[in-house]
Amino acid sequence: MKPTRRKRKVVSPLVSIIAALTGLILVAPAVAQPYPSRPIQLVVAYPEGGTGEIVGRPFTEKLTVLLSQPVKLEYRPGASGAEGTRFVARAAADGYTLLLGQTGELVINRYLVRDLGYDPDRDLKPVALIARIPLALVVKADAPFGTVEELINTAKASRKGLSFSSGGAGTTGQFSGELLRMRSFARLNHVPSDGAAAALRAVIDGQADFYFAPLAVVLPELKAGKLKVLAVSLPRRSLALPNVPTMAESGYRGFTLSAWVAVLAPGNTPTEIVERLNTVINSAIAQPDLREKLVAAGTDVEVMSPKQTQEFIRNEAVTYQDVIKDEFCSRFGYGGCTGYVYQ
Repeated sequence: MKPTRRKRKVVSPLVSIIAALTGLILVAPAVAQPYPSRPIQLVVAYPEGGTGEIVGRPFTEKLTVLLSQPVKLEYRPGASGAEGTRFVARAAADGYTLLLGQTGELVINRYLVRDLGYDPDRDLKPVALIARIPLALVVKADAPFGTVEELINTAKASRKGLSFSSGGAGTTGQFSGELLRMRSFARLNHVPSDGAAAALRAVIDGQADFYFAPLAVVLPELKAGKLKVLAVSLPRRSLALPNVPTMAESGYRGFTLSAWVAVLAPGNTPTEIVERLNTVINSAIAQPDLREKLVAAGTDVEVMSPKQTQEFIRNEAVTYQDVIKDEFCSRFGYGGCTGYVYQ
């Protein structure tokens, strides 16, 4: 008995084409969803009450409107900004987890901390710069010194010296205080706090004598009469405080450090998402209502492309590296040349 042969089912080319097109039609909506199609989290690597919140809150409100999706701040403090930054660096590169980055975790810590757990240049992709924030040397309103010179003279006349607070190790507040100590040869002792708001409270409560604070954090307490400003660390006087001298005018040439805030994405984020975010962010900070809020908070608003933002951060890294080498290493054998300050 001959085995029965099964007849092969012949599918016409037309049927195959129709089936393929039908499959594409069914899959297309899932693939081609416009960005963003769900909420975005913007991570702040420091506690609430600091520069990240002051700049980030009105900023996210505006982005929520322009993107038609909720953009929410998420606070992930720890390890002087490293914990929140690591979280973003390791997140999915889909544009839904972003970093509201600042000077400490993106620039300073790379020279002061041996193992950050992330590479600021490789693991993060700059999207846009939002604002630059002057640093203001603030003291308690009833402090016995009214100038930087008087503060330093008081520190030199005291056996214990004076103390300065900061938002934590590796932040601009600590870096600026250490730099003043190096330049003045005065006994200035670091008192780290958990974030900028806590550092400011330490000065108001008398737990520290001064603080190089972001101007955006200082203004409310300054208006309330709880603090006074001795100098700002800018090349020129601040528009918000025109009667306050610069550090250069106070006898410290080249003391022109500032804080800043930028948006960054995980390193492998597609270029089209980065460009889309940059366009919307720049549109947001160009709108008069948001710009006025940011300027009133003591910031200088900046509009940059992703490439310009990347170059800006790289230039900042070079600036801080040079200062660390010149001040912390060459003169004192401290920091990035002979080993890291924080292991």
